[in-house]
Amino acid sequence: MDFDDYRAHDATGLAKLIADKEVSAAEVMSAARERAAAVNPHINAIVRDVPVASGDTPGVPFAGVPFLIKDLAQDYAGLPTSSGSRSLMTTRAPEHATVVQRWIDAGLVIFGKTNTPEFGAKGITEPVAWGPARNPWDLGRTPGGSSGGSAAAVAAGIVPCAGANDGGGSIRIPAACCGLVGLKPGRGLTPSGPATGESMHGAAVQGVVSRTVRDTAAMLDVISGGEPSAPYVPGMPDSLFASYVGADPGTLRIGVRVPTSINPVPHPEAFKAVEATVQTLTDLGHHVEELPQAPFDDAALARDFLLTWFVYTAWELAEAKQRTGAGDESFERDTLVLAALGRATSSVDYVAAVQRRHEHTRRLTSYFESYDLLLTPTLATPPPKIGEFDLPVALQRGADLLLKTRAAGLLRHTKFVDDMVEKNLTWVPYTQLANLTGRPAISLPLHWTPDGLPLGVQFVAPLAGESRLISLAAQIEHAMPWADRVAPLHR
Repeated sequence: MDFDDYRAHDATGLAKLIADKEVSAAEVMSAARERAAAVNPHINAIVRDVPVASGDTPGVPFAGVPFLIKDLAQDYAGLPTSSGSRSLMTTRAPEHATVVQRWIDAGLVIFGKTNTPEFGAKGITEPVAWGPARNPWDLGRTPGGSSGGSAAAVAAGIVPCAGANDGGGSIRIPAACCGLVGLKPGRGLTPSGPATGESMHGAAVQGVVSRTVRDTAAMLDVISGGEPSAPYVPGMPDSLFASYVGADPGTLRIGVRVPTSINPVPHPEAFKAVEATVQTLTDLGHHVEELPQAPFDDAALARDFLLTWFVYTAWELAEAKQRTGAGDESFERDTLVLAALGRATSSVDYVAAVQRRHEHTRRLTSYFESYDLLLTPTLATPPPKIGEFDLPVALQRGADLLLKTRAAGLLRHTKFVDDMVEKNLTWVPYTQLANLTGRPAISLPLHWTPDGLPLGVQFVAPLAGESRLISLAAQIEHAMPWADRVAPLHR
């Protein structure tokens, strides 16, 4: 199987070829490995090899299809899960994560783990541990984060679909940066165990990035459902998610919002992305209405998101130190600063921020009494350049001094947090809403800039709205096909 034939099929298509014995699993894996050898040195997407089984597992949906998992919260028994951190590079997982076991049971052949920022704490993938992952559409730009390695691998044609997870946009941001489909399931639908009941109070969930809606839907069927160690049993749809691909979504009422409090004037290409989508939705018969203001307090939500993220980072750092005996030198400067801000947050302030999630959820629920979906850009700007978010040298020295004197927590009482909101969320102000409210959301690759850079659009759905998102996404995919677009790295 040559690369052009391999790239022409999504995971569902490859599975059918293997099941029909038109090609062997070994031939498909050989094509994936050859592609990885050719392009991974340029994009740094795969950071760890995984020993593979034969791939000959008839009767399961994805028997023999090559697959990659993220090196964060997707444990593979016997191998380290580095979480992008030097502190965890040699700490081996005792068992498979539930989501990984479900992929294996579905016949997927996992042969590598993908790059991620330290503890998944950034919307870019530039860890000190592994070096930056690069975007196949422009090697000088980020593939997004924190599932940036997985998205880069799919966009570069190494695999048609790869494991990802999302605690603040980490599926949708890289999907938008790399021209892919990225569905964040609703809270609790996919498993976090067995080591964790639910991650980040349910804000972080498991999923994939892929080239096609049907792969995204079929993969959701594979991994959805509760587990014995879960905190609750999720509600499941009456039919398989894959059955909604091609199903009529009906006439939908969709509200549109582009400006945000964090970024009142997004990049013109973000507006163009939404405008093109609105035209297509209108042509398809849907009712689309521009919203005069956001249906939630996006500035307050951003502050609550960051505050809880600081505390969670502090816990992750402390837990890694306890497991490994690592010192501060094993962690990145930015991670140490975030953790210091988390430790400086009072328990009362932290619980208050978590409790306010219900306020954000109620506001969004009120919005969904009048509308079926919310439409926004996924990114407020095109994908940033590698290194764009590095601290200036003067601030690096200041941060090092504060860390050395154990005074970094004092930054919480300065403009530093507001500056962090502006610097780190200005280009991605749209994705955190779905995480804090636990609602499903999907990014679709519906726009490319004149420079050839992807810039996705996002749909947010009400509770249990995954099926609606899938049926609409498939309808749009038919009207505005994208799977045949090829990143320059292919050429």
